[in-house]
Amino acid sequence: MKVVAIATHGMGRPAPSQFGLINLLKAGAAQLIVLHHLAFYGPMSDHARALLPSLVDWFSNSARIAVQVFLVIGGFLAAKSLAPSGHAGYADPLRAIWRRYAKLAPPFLAATVIAAVASAWASRWMIHDSISAPATLAQLGAHALLLHGVLGFPSVSAGAWYVAIDFQLYALMVLALAVGGVVEGKRPLAWLMPVSVAFGATLSLLYFNLDAEWDNWAPYFFGSYGLGLMAWWASDPRRKPGYGVLMMLMVLLPAVVGLALQFRSRIALAAVVACVLFLFGRVKTAAEGRAWTLIHGLGKISYSVFLIHFPVCLLVNAAFIHFVPPEPELQAFGMLVAWGFSLGAGALFHRWVEEPLGRLMQALTPPLATAPPRLSGVSFR
Repeated sequence: MKVVAIATHGMGRPAPSQFGLINLLKAGAAQLIVLHHLAFYGPMSDHARALLPSLVDWFSNSARIAVQVFLVIGGFLAAKSLAPSGHAGYADPLRAIWRRYAKLAPPFLAATVIAAVASAWASRWMIHDSISAPATLAQLGAHALLLHGVLGFPSVSAGAWYVAIDFQLYALMVLALAVGGVVEGKRPLAWLMPVSVAFGATLSLLYFNLDAEWDNWAPYFFGSYGLGLMAWWASDPRRKPGYGVLMMLMVLLPAVVGLALQFRSRIALAAVVACVLFLFGRVKTAAEGRAWTLIHGLGKISYSVFLIHFPVCLLVNAAFIHFVPPEPELQAFGMLVAWGFSLGAGALFHRWVEEPLGRLMQALTPPLATAPPRLSGVSFR
């Protein structure tokens, strides 16, 4: 991994630096999610399974836990933007929550409408469980508000639950920082937010995450998100190494206890990803060379790929089932086509939908108020 300390690009200009490991994890997790949905929802995979049954079964049953990578990274980056040093307090929480909604919801709603149209189109070529019933206005409205799971509406597109959960977790963290600031008053408590996050993660890992009835709510996923939050705070280079390790243990020990009570591969993966981010998450790399250019590019469009891949895969499935013989080799090729088209559609969606909507919403949203000054230093020094 090439750390950008002295790298240059072009005519002596500094090379653009990015969190290389994060982009690598996002890019890889996005591919696994696409392949999981291709294998799980079929019907091409039903025929292709005859070629590599173990691989197709793994994608169908196990690759879904790759979403934990996004949960942990979400916490890691939320800590970076909301509370880089781990201090409580937030000047304008409602506006921060609105800005997060404005970032997530418009492209999500656009992709939801595309998925509804794709389901109607695919229903002309095949009959399959992966095709959703025609979307209602109430259903689309619940999706627009990111409340479809809470209100009991079926998702129009696979993975729609994650967008709502990401928003809930971010809003929960903003409100926790704001409340923490009130609790602190004029006497900042360096330990308040790390201990609060550790407590919340413990409740999640040992109670909420063991009850599937909570899977439409943030507490079910806060264990993974909290691991990411703590990984950012613990990896602060200004912090003494011993305190950083202590902070990580505050969330890793509950994870280990939770795994001992009931092993969950998703929690084990979240703990591993958090440890990797703790060690290497802040390393920045140059966008140089074909490999890193590809990784950074795939990381950049990962949200768009996540949003748009399902309707693409649905249409390719319908086309191959309707027009192509049901031979395993041909249907396996169809899965590869769907995968490639999903990446291409993700790049186009990012360029022509996600970015323009982001600029529009940014222009319509006033900038965040500057947070009140905090004491210098970091928590748990």
